[in-house]
Amino acid sequence: MKLKDLGEFGLIERFSEKYFSESLSDGFLGIGDDCAVIPALGGDFLVSTDLLTENVHFIKDEIGGEMLGKKSLAVNLSDLAASGATPVASFLSIAIPPETDTEFLDLFFKGYAFWSKKFNCPLLGGDTTKSAGGLTINVTVIGKAKNKKLRSGAKPGDVICVTGFLGDSAAGLEFVIDPKKKRDKNAEYFISRHHNPEPRISEGKFLADFQSVHAMMDISDGISSDLKHIMKASEVSAVVELDKLPLSPLMTECYSLRDAYSFATSGGEDYELLLTVDSKKFAEISEKFEKKFSKPLYAIGTITEKKSTEIVFLENSFSVNGFSNGFDHFTA
Repeated sequence: MKLKDLGEFGLIERFSEKYFSESLSDGFLGIGDDCAVIPALGGDFLVSTDLLTENVHFIKDEIGGEMLGKKSLAVNLSDLAASGATPVASFLSIAIPPETDTEFLDLFFKGYAFWSKKFNCPLLGGDTTKSAGGLTINVTVIGKAKNKKLRSGAKPGDVICVTGFLGDSAAGLEFVIDPKKKRDKNAEYFISRHHNPEPRISEGKFLADFQSVHAMMDISDGISSDLKHIMKASEVSAVVELDKLPLSPLMTECYSLRDAYSFATSGGEDYELLLTVDSKKFAEISEKFEKKFSKPLYAIGTITEKKSTEIVFLENSFSVNGFSNGFDHFTA
């Protein structure tokens, strides 16, 4: 079997179950959620790490140093947001080609410091080394939470929700990787959404305080992939209504509904929060969320009893196909 046949998540499942499934002490949580959990007095420590590689996750000349620095920390902080954690610190390891301009690196660290300062998450260390190829960035973040949220708490009857527009980042990626696509002010909006995500730390902490929020994660690979992680961890199934997906005004103006739905379900890198909420409490939590953040908590579907490992997608109450695959590094 080749890695491309196994896939990213198949690889993770293969080695984690074979070698590491029985090595955790009570209270610890390892591979399989947005963050690892280390129990501590007064709350749990949450730890997450992510890798960004040039020409796989970013095109250096397209994103620029400052935006790359911002995004490198933001995508990791998004995992803390998904667990309802408060950021504590970060660590950065970076492999740099020797010919890299120091001006680019100055901008990179300026961007990295933006979210570090905003969320009081100091950079405490890491490592640097020479790269024989492109730029490679690895960030580890540590947070703390009293009321952590995991992927495993979803229950049949829960409302599936997201915290913001879906698909804009994926639309922006198309402009980034296809230099022939005409760029106008609309294109710049989509590109900005791809290069400059905002970690939903405040939203995550707010939602984590509700016991009726049962499961939560961030949307990095598209709901077609990420919702399946909740389904598997919680042993449930799910129905998503395409016509309820939150699409930005520019998305509906610039793309057909079919393309918009494809971006929103399978594109990834939105870094909004995906959560499930007790249906009896959804109206109350939604009202409080909108009052605090001046935006809706969007209901997009329902958790059901476990029947299938595939998400059921509906459009105007009719089942539709073609939206079942999110992003996977080794099969994409």
